Amino acid sequence: MTKKRDINLKKDSKVAAIPKEKGMGKPRNTNKAKKQKYTFDKTQYRIIAEHPCYSERARHKFGRMHLAVAPNCNIQCNFCVRDFACVNETRPGVTAEVLTPSQAFDKAKQTLKEYPFIKVIGIAGPGEPLANEETFKTMELLRQEFPRRPFCMSTNGLLLPEKLAELIRLGVATLTVTINAVDPEIQGQICAHIVYEGKVYKKAKGARIQIKNQLAGVEAAVKAGLVVKINTVLIPGINDKHVVEIAKAVRKRGVYIMNIMPLIPQGAFATQRAPTPKERQAAQDACEPYVRQMRHCRQCRSDAYGYIDQDLSQMSEERRKMVRIEAKAKQIFLKEKGN
Repeated sequence: MTKKRDINLKKDSKVAAIPKEKGMGKPRNTNKAKKQKYTFDKTQYRIIAEHPCYSERARHKFGRMHLAVAPNCNIQCNFCVRDFACVNETRPGVTAEVLTPSQAFDKAKQTLKEYPFIKVIGIAGPGEPLANEETFKTMELLRQEFPRRPFCMSTNGLLLPEKLAELIRLGVATLTVTINAVDPEIQGQICAHIVYEGKVYKKAKGARIQIKNQLAGVEAAVKAGLVVKINTVLIPGINDKHVVEIAKAVRKRGVYIMNIMPLIPQGAFATQRAPTPKERQAAQDACEPYVRQMRHCRQCRSDAYGYIDQDLSQMSEERRKMVRIEAKAKQIFLKEKGN
C-alpha cells in the first residue's frame, strides 16, 4: 500500500496520483501541521512529472531551457546584480547576451531539435519577465510554433495579477514566484524599492504593495490551473526566522512546491553572510510540513539550458556535441524499444 503524500490526489478517471519521489516523503520536522489536499488533473500531473524543477525524478530525465529576453526590472533587491554579458558565473540574473524575441525563437527551435530531452521552455530574466514586452512577443512566437507545449515563467509577482490572463492565453503552465517575506518590514529590508504604476515606492511602503500583489497573483494562478512554485532567498539575520510564515501563507493558496535558496552575497548585501548548508536544511525542514520542498536547485543562469545538473550554456561546443550524440542515441533506442 502506498503511503499518503503531503498532497493527496483523488484517483478517478480524470485525476492521477503523483508518485513518491526520493527525499519527498514524510517531513523531517516534527511540527504537526495538517496535510494540504489539492487535486491535479492528468495534464498537470504530466507537466509536473516532466519538469526538472518540480520533480526530483525529472531532473535526470528531462531538461529545461531559459530564454534571456527580459533585461529590465521593476524592483531592486539588495542581493541582485544583473549582468548581460557574463559567461563564467552560475547564478540568477546573468546571461551571456540578451536575445531579441526572434533570436530567442530561433534558438529555442534549434535547441529543441538538437536536445529532445528538453521539455520545458521558460523565461527567467535576467530582469523581471512581466515588466518586459519582449517576454510576451517571445511567448507569442513560441506558442505559434509549439501550440501544445507547456511554458514556464518566473516573476517577482508585482505585475502578476494584471498579467496573469495573458500568461494563461500564451500557454504558461508552470509559474515561479519569488517571495522573500510576507511581512512588509522584513521585505523592506530585502528590497530597496519597487516601481509600480509609474511611481517609486521604497522599503516597507513598496513591500506592502508587492506582497499584496504576490499573494493575490499566486492565489489567482492556482485557481486558474497553473502549477506554482515559490522561490525564497534565505538571508541569515533577516528572513531566516520568517520563512515558515511564507510557507504557511503560500500553503493556504495551494502552492505546489517551495524552493529555499541560499543568499549569494553581492550588491548591497555583499557583506551579508550566506547561510550554511545546515541552516538551509533546517529552514527546509521547518517549512516542509506546510509545503513540499525542492532540494535540488542549482540557482540557474537566465540563459541556462539542458539538465539542471548539466548546464549546456557553460560547456564547450565539443562537449555539447557529445551530449547531442548521446541524446540522439537514446531517442533511437527508446523508439526501437517502443516498437
